[in-house]
Amino acid sequence: MTCTEGLGRLKEPPHTAFAEEQAARNHLRFRMSPQIQVALQARSKLPGESWRGEDVELLASHQSPGIMAPYERLLGDALRGDPALFVREDTVEAAWRVVDQVLDEATPFYEYEPNTWGPPEAEKLIADAGGWHNPTVVASEM
Repeated sequence: MTCTEGLGRLKEPPHTAFAEEQAARNHLRFRMSPQIQVALQARSKLPGESWRGEDVELLASHQSPGIMAPYERLLGDALRGDPALFVREDTVEAAWRVVDQVLDEATPFYEYEPNTWGPPEAEKLIADAGGWHNPTVVASEM
């Protein structure tokens, strides 16, 4: 997925409040697509008596009114019992009867040496059309 964003890294503080190794720099991120977001990441103290920190991000995200989040409609319809976006079990079973026939008829696999034109079985497939043309063989060698 592609996104368009700008990232501004904040200056390092003059001294660190936490007794651990250097953490990621605080930053402010602006995302313009595919969603509109503004995020502020900062180092925050973990709960407890020790002076240890963790990176946390405050995120503000824009969602247009009336536009459903992914799967929101699907989950809502499922909870309401609306079958419009779902298929019945007998339909699924019928589809699998078709697919199972294809899966049961597996195409044979033929091994062949690297840097060759393939297995001898490939020659049989194209024999009626005059065989394969090998561009590395000069016409006088044929």
